[in-house]
Amino acid sequence: MGPVSFLPKHQKLSTSKGDSTKMTHLQAGLSPETIEKARLELNENPDVLHQDIQQVRDMIITRPDIGFLRTDDAFILRFLRARKFHQADAFRLLAQYFQYRQLNLDMFKNFKADDPGIKRALIDGFPGVLENRDHYGRKILLLFAANWDQSRNSFTDILRAILLSLEVLIEDPELQINGFILIIDWSNFSFKQASKLTPSILKLAIEGLQDSFPARFGGVHFVNQPWYIHALYTLIKPFLKDKTRKRIFLHGNNLNSLHQLIHPEFLPSEFGGTLPPYDMGTWARTLLGPDYSDENDYTHTSYNAMHVKHTSSNLERECSPKPMKRSQSVVEAGTLKHEEKGENENTQPLLALD
Repeated sequence: MGPVSFLPKHQKLSTSKGDSTKMTHLQAGLSPETIEKARLELNENPDVLHQDIQQVRDMIITRPDIGFLRTDDAFILRFLRARKFHQADAFRLLAQYFQYRQLNLDMFKNFKADDPGIKRALIDGFPGVLENRDHYGRKILLLFAANWDQSRNSFTDILRAILLSLEVLIEDPELQINGFILIIDWSNFSFKQASKLTPSILKLAIEGLQDSFPARFGGVHFVNQPWYIHALYTLIKPFLKDKTRKRIFLHGNNLNSLHQLIHPEFLPSEFGGTLPPYDMGTWARTLLGPDYSDENDYTHTSYNAMHVKHTSSNLERECSPKPMKRSQSVVEAGTLKHEEKGENENTQPLLALD
């Protein structure tokens, strides 16, 4: 990870001039195809990369209310890439990134993989991350919604685990350019579970992922969503930008429509792909180490409450792995099930305002 700047937030920042070698280094490791893709799709020009970054940095003085705790070249570059080198939009995203963390300090206390809540979510497969990328070079993230044990994982901890995972992944310049795909499998996700997805926590997730993180999401794919997830989606639509709405695909049980966008050779068998079933521990082991189920402390990741002031946490909960439900994606068309009438009685109204 690049250096972290702790200059006073009111101080105008600058970098050395004429360091073309340093600017070239920002594209080091990128394939020629990716460099060309960045030029064509993101308007990235290596000849003016230094000027683009510096112009975004110069805007920091306009927001003295925000503590910009990291302002190095590589960090700012990912925001420019996320906003196709529109400097004002990139700065707005950069400001929102830090402001989101300042407004949600509790979420970013002990923001690292060995935090008990984050660790437990990772062990339970939130999120899953496929090892290989798709045909566009995008990283594929998976969420098996039915595995959410609400007595074990809070929604906030799952969101924290997703944000931490993205922080780790976005360090890869190739992913800054190619982006991500998210697939959510709603198989066996009950109405009772859905009733816990209140507007306030969904808004928190949308603000964190859509409005405050420098990632390019090429698509969010819903698979096997029941009728009440359609209702939930209708509720959150006002929070979504037009660009985001156009990239959300509701496939239901139609895996053929999913395969038209993500080829089967890049998908595990749960989604009708040719890869083996997804191992829920894959990404957890990457972040926590090979002994991820051990209760010892883990040392991976420097994202220790990155960009926020930390306080000690008194959260002490068990983190032992539990059996995971498997996806039921391969089902006959038209077999979406409604909950039995009796099961819905005496439950919190779906998506009731809290």
